[in-house]
Formats: sequence, C-alpha cells, structure tokens
Amino acid sequence: MIKSLQELQDYIKSKDNFTNFTNSSVVPDVCKTEPCMLGVDEAGRGPVLGPMVYGIAYCPVNQTKVLKDLGCADSKALTEDKRDDIFSKMITEEDSLNNVGWIADVISPNYISNSMYRRAKHSLNEVSMNSAIALIKKAAESGANITEVYVDTVGPPEKYQAKLSEIFPDYKITVAKKADSIYPIVSAASIVAKVTRDHALKVWKFLEGLELNQAEFGSGYPGDPVTKKFIREQIDHVFGYPMLVRFSWSTAELMLQEKAATCTFEDIDEPGSKRSNTKSISSFFAKPNEDKPRKRHKFFDERHLSVGNPFE
Repeated sequence: MIKSLQELQDYIKSKDNFTNFTNSSVVPDVCKTEPCMLGVDEAGRGPVLGPMVYGIAYCPVNQTKVLKDLGCADSKALTEDKRDDIFSKMITEEDSLNNVGWIADVISPNYISNSMYRRAKHSLNEVSMNSAIALIKKAAESGANITEVYVDTVGPPEKYQAKLSEIFPDYKITVAKKADSIYPIVSAASIVAKVTRDHALKVWKFLEGLELNQAEFGSGYPGDPVTKKFIREQIDHVFGYPMLVRFSWSTAELMLQEKAATCTFEDIDEPGSKRSNTKSISSFFAKPNEDKPRKRHKFFDERHLSVGNPFE
C-alpha cells in the first residue's frame, strides 16, 4: 500500500514503462459496508508524450462535504502542489480522507499507439472506456460497496451512460461533461489520475538509454515549447522515437515523415476488397492459358533470384 508520494514514485520506477499497470489503495473498511459513490476521470488524454492515466476514487455517499472542504471541487483549477497535498491526505491513515479508496490505471504510450495502429483499429475512446469499465469492476471485486458511479464523459454522454448502465445495471450511473467540476468524487478521481501521471513523468526511465529528465522533455502537450524541441531533436533516422512518444499522434507522425527513413509496407487485403492479384475460385477450374507466363513467387522477386543454366 502506498503511504507517501515517494513510495508512489518508487512503485512507478519499478515498472518498465512498456506495459500498462495499476496501482491502488486498500479498500477502507467503511467502504465495504456503507453505500459508496465512485468517480472516474483521466489525465493525459491529449499529450504526445507519456502515459494516459485513468483514476477512480470512491467513498461513502455521506462524505461529499469532506471531499469538497478539502478542495476536491474542480481539480483543473488546482496547482500541482495542491493536488499532491490532497492525494497525500488520501493515503495518510490519520487524515479525514482515509475513508477514500482509489485505483489508477497507467496506460503506456506504447499501448496507446499500438492500439491505434493495429489492423482492427482500437480508438482512444475505446481504450478509455475499457479502462474505466475495468476499474469500476476492480473496485467492486475488491469488496467496495458501490451504489453510484459518476464519470467524466468520453464522446456523447448519453451513449456512454447507456453503455455503462447496461454493464452495471445495479448502479446509479451518471455521465456528464466536465464532471470533475460538478461532482467532488470525480474531482478526487481526477486528482488520483493527474498526480499519478505527473510523478510517472518525473521518474520516467528511458529503456533506450537516454539520460534525460522531465525538464528536458516538458509536459508532453504538443503546444509546450520544451516538448516541441524534444520531438524535433530526439528522433532516430531508423528507429524513430523512444517509447515515451505516442508515435500515432499527428505531431510525431509528421516529424517521422519529414526526418525518418521511409518505410514501405506490403498492402494487406481488406475484407471484401477486390485485388487484381487475387485469384477467384473459378480460376482454379478454368483451362490454363499457355500463352500467359506463370507469375513468379514474390520470394524470388524480392531476392532478385533467377533460373540459371545447370552446370555441365
């Protein structure tokens, strides 16, 4: 169990940044018996660098005033120091916020890019929704008595709410735009996500061997001058970017097209498409055309191999 921001950093440093991982509190005893509300929010959806983090926070329904008094009313208006302070109180047993449970899902930039580039594309909205659903399930499976769920929307709130209501029919589901400024429990979830992402960037380990700290790559947002400089300069002609970079973002894509080696990939048949080099079933039963030369296998063409005369 994390008991300080230093322990949070140490835990994150123990991970390799290549895969996703979760971090969580223990379930407070009161949350196992009292009806609880749960909030969901994210941090780092837009940046070109670093992970996206989904966070949830949950506590007894009657603790809304406690959350509001401690500043969990509009997390976007909070400074980084204030967010750290509130999160520290969440993980301090002696504090009034010790009845708040939380979970953070750290989604690696590598996973995000691979999801968006794979053949069956997995959009950022789908990645986000799947994370939120998994976190709600994890809280319930851990023993939290969840009765109400409040979510900052991804896409149209009505569709998202209908989807969650179908998956969690026993919960009162509310999905809204800017939910973190409306519902204190969502603001608490936003603080969990933001603090986790902030510290993940502070202790980021470059598996590629780069010796850089956050001051040298910035916040990760495309408009940050430090991030822009990093994107321009830290590009390998062959291998592209280190795994800190979401290479599926247009900011990175354009720079790769401009400065990296050009790659040509073999076309892949899409379902239902008609390709000139794809034979129909009937062609296998037709009389062969003796005048038409037989097409060589691409194995030989790619290696520039040709038939030679046998040795005498």
